[in-house]
Order: sequence, then C-alpha cells, then structure tokens
Amino acid sequence: MPAVAHFAPSTQWPHYLSAVVDIAFPTHSIRVSPVIRGGVSGLPYPLTRADTIHIVTAFNPGGRNATARANLRAQQELLHSIGRRGLEWWPAVGGDWAGTHAEISAAVVGMDDAQARALGWRFGQDAVFAWSSASWRLLGCADTAHDVVLAGWHAAPLAPPSHRLSGSPAA
Repeated sequence: MPAVAHFAPSTQWPHYLSAVVDIAFPTHSIRVSPVIRGGVSGLPYPLTRADTIHIVTAFNPGGRNATARANLRAQQELLHSIGRRGLEWWPAVGGDWAGTHAEISAAVVGMDDAQARALGWRFGQDAVFAWSSASWRLLGCADTAHDVVLAGWHAAPLAPPSHRLSGSPAA
C-alpha cells in the first residue's frame, strides 16, 4: 500500500470522540458508545480475559473521502493483514449516531496499543479505538499526543442487528 499523508484537522477529533461502534459477535451484535462522564454500563464487556478489543479500519485514509471501491479494497488488505497475524476479529462498523457516516471496521483481539496504532498508521488512519473492561479510548496513530481516555462506555444489544454490519459500503 502506498504511503498516505496523515493528518487530523482539529475539527475531526470531536467526531472521533462521539463515534459509536457496532460489533457483530458470532451470537449477537452490540453497539458500544462512549460515556464522557461516568463508568461502564449496559451489557458486560464480552471478553472474560483482560484483552483489549481494538477497532481498526482502512476506510478514508488520511481523513479524505475515498471511493467505495478504494475503501473496500483497502479494507480487504487490512483483513488479510489481520489474518496473516493470526488475530481473532469480528466485523464492526464505526460512525456517527445517526448513521449518516459509517466505516466498515474490524474489532481485533490480540494486539497491544502500539501494535494497533501501527496497523492504523499503515492504513492511513488518524486514530483507532481501544475498548477494555475499564475504558473506551481513542488512540492517535501518529503519536500518543492525541490519545484520549474517555471515562467509560455503554454497550447495548442491536435488535434487529444493525444494517451497518451487513457489509454494505459506508456512507
């Protein structure tokens, strides 16, 4: 994949901070939402071990809108990279509450924060999400200066499952 100019205008970070993520586990789908003030609520964290789930996408590298074809090609390359590493992952979609912007993603287990940042950076991303039993975090891919630890998260079931998880191209 060619090098991509990485940038994150200050106007983008509020969107990242308020983004929700839908994750399709084998038995159910959930929506994880950031909670700026407060702890964790809703469904319990889905992993019994202390692993972090990192949400990574290859969509819209460099903060620029790419074509649906380019986004899907890059996402396939991301999934191939995850597979070569032998990491467990589930389909995910990140975006705004209203669903007007959505990016197909992968919820990946088995990486530490540095590895998740490096993977995001490789695919031209400004940031990746890190979800653990204790927090929902936004990790800057270029450096740690943009890291934001949000106070908590809320997880709720998606019923019916989100149309965003069907694999259709993002808005």
